[in-house]
Amino acid sequence: MVGLLLTENGVMLPPQASSVAPAVDSLFKFIFWISAFFFLLIVGLMLAFVIRFRKRPGHQKAAHPPTHNTLLELTWSGIPLILVMIMGVWGFKVFLDINTPPANAYEVQVTGQKWKWLFTYPNGYVDEVLHVPVDQPVRLVMTSEDVIHSFFVPAFRIKRDVVPGRYTKLWFRATKTGKFQVFCAEYCGTSHSDMLTFVEVHEPGGFERWLEAASNLLNTLPPAEAGRRLYQSRGCSQCHSVDGSGGIGPTFQKLFGHEVVLKGGARTTADENYIRESILEPMAKIVAGFEPVMPTYKGRLKDQEITALVAYIKSLSGEAQPEGGQQGGNHGSTGR
Repeated sequence: MVGLLLTENGVMLPPQASSVAPAVDSLFKFIFWISAFFFLLIVGLMLAFVIRFRKRPGHQKAAHPPTHNTLLELTWSGIPLILVMIMGVWGFKVFLDINTPPANAYEVQVTGQKWKWLFTYPNGYVDEVLHVPVDQPVRLVMTSEDVIHSFFVPAFRIKRDVVPGRYTKLWFRATKTGKFQVFCAEYCGTSHSDMLTFVEVHEPGGFERWLEAASNLLNTLPPAEAGRRLYQSRGCSQCHSVDGSGGIGPTFQKLFGHEVVLKGGARTTADENYIRESILEPMAKIVAGFEPVMPTYKGRLKDQEITALVAYIKSLSGEAQPEGGQQGGNHGSTGR
């Protein structure tokens, strides 16, 4: 596993960065060492008996071999039973702690889609990175746009499936500042291994400052630059490149103002109205050679955000890329 560290007791585990991590690790270590002990005991006794009682020339079979020992049978049944009961009660307590968020937990909406995580904050701002304050409980309400994903933060010891058509919930309290890797732990298609992001845990007061600045992005940046940020953060780059390379969706390079061939042979010009319609009604005009797999962004993008995206796509119609522009990958979740 990525990021494993050798702890003081020799067990390979990621660093602990949440309030539930110590309890999860303690239970894991208890089960691990109990399992290791009995594995060595049973295999050791088995090998000893194989060697001690192997068939050898000159040794006769016992006339009356032992067939029953009540005390021994009670012992090897009772000890495992007690240990399993301890594991069960302990594990159930940890399970309840992980699944019972405090009443004052800060809520973030999580959306999984092929192949990206999106996080929506209470003020409506959406980001591709989960930002949280340190030492404050955070509650995640999660759903999927397409297939089953699984939200996994090894350093927090939390993992939960993200399922289309329903909401799953998870909570944590980060105890350390910094960036912590987020994985999708459920195979979800071609670029499953690229569905990566991280949790950024801010120092006291830092989260509030970050959210205020990020929420005013459209008011503080030129439209094309704001559109570039949205292209990166809202999942566009997963399907639409800006360098002309192929992908699940058409490239944005030199798209604006050019003629587009649609399925069925019809043609249209990629102007402002076409781009807006493609964002809000992606099934209205399907580009020839691509599948209709793009989700609608109706209700998910504001008019000002759509305008910024149009400005960014316009800026790609020339030969030069905007400074700092990011080339999109050739994979993703849309088919426009």
